[in-house]
Amino acid sequence: MTEFTPAPAGLPRHATIREVGLRDGLQSIAHVMPTEQKLQWIQGAYDAGQREIEVGSFVPARLLPQLADTAELLAFAKTLPGLVASVLVPNLKGAQRAMECEAELMLLPLSASHAHSLANLRKTPDEVVADIARIVDAREATGSRTVIEVGISTAFGCTLQGRVEPAEVLRLVRAVLDAGADRVGLADTVGYADPAMVQALFALILPVAGDKLNCGHFHDTRGLGLANVYAALQMGVTRFDACLAGIGGCPHAPGASGNVSTEDLAYMLASMDIATGLDFDKLIALRSKLAGWLSTETLHGTLWRAGLPKTMKPANAPSPTMTAVA
Repeated sequence: MTEFTPAPAGLPRHATIREVGLRDGLQSIAHVMPTEQKLQWIQGAYDAGQREIEVGSFVPARLLPQLADTAELLAFAKTLPGLVASVLVPNLKGAQRAMECEAELMLLPLSASHAHSLANLRKTPDEVVADIARIVDAREATGSRTVIEVGISTAFGCTLQGRVEPAEVLRLVRAVLDAGADRVGLADTVGYADPAMVQALFALILPVAGDKLNCGHFHDTRGLGLANVYAALQMGVTRFDACLAGIGGCPHAPGASGNVSTEDLAYMLASMDIATGLDFDKLIALRSKLAGWLSTETLHGTLWRAGLPKTMKPANAPSPTMTAVA
């Protein structure tokens, strides 16, 4: 996708960016985006080449009115060929809704921080692991094909607890895989990670999880989001969460910005000749629409302002083959 630089030795040739702005981004702001605008967002992201989108979360509407239309968004996303539409579910009831709506993938959050787990889900990490086991059992009982992915949040540290021991992250990864989860990912929920931490933790977890550890979720709170992605790439990770315009944050991390921005991450990967199948012109046009829809919110990212360098020529490369099977 560039005119000049092959991917550095040891880095993958392809990577997947899952757009999580419709859930992780919107749940962190007060603005309730109309459903019609969300549908345009999904269509725009799909037209730009994205083949994984987290469309919402099955949580009570009274808690997060921003996500009350998740079922409608999921139904629309399922009409787009080749799109893996995922939803976040916090408990068995939410998981049952995801399976009833035939979501391709459901993401279950599990905090490695005891304090964060109690604040976020009102359960200890081990109680959440038990819930995950019940969700796996429910899936098997119904014959559902929905993939179960567990996101290990606060894996690199916590604003409430402080240090999170890598050994605890490893213990929880083992526990959820033993419980039957198909995939796991590591999340820097509050922006505490640095590239050395990322490499060390992935190096610890990969021998246990293997290719079931296949997602990095990095926030750019302290300006290290893209650097942390690069560190994970060096460990062989090829799937990353990102938010258009870098929106979002964490209610338990005051001042935190959102995930790395989708467009900036896509640029970094393309600049290193790592294919994502994304069209920059369409991504930037979609970001411009989002800026209008969220005119009172703070947006992040830099590519939209500077544009592509003259030394880089986008190519209409096809997206890598996507699958919802772990």
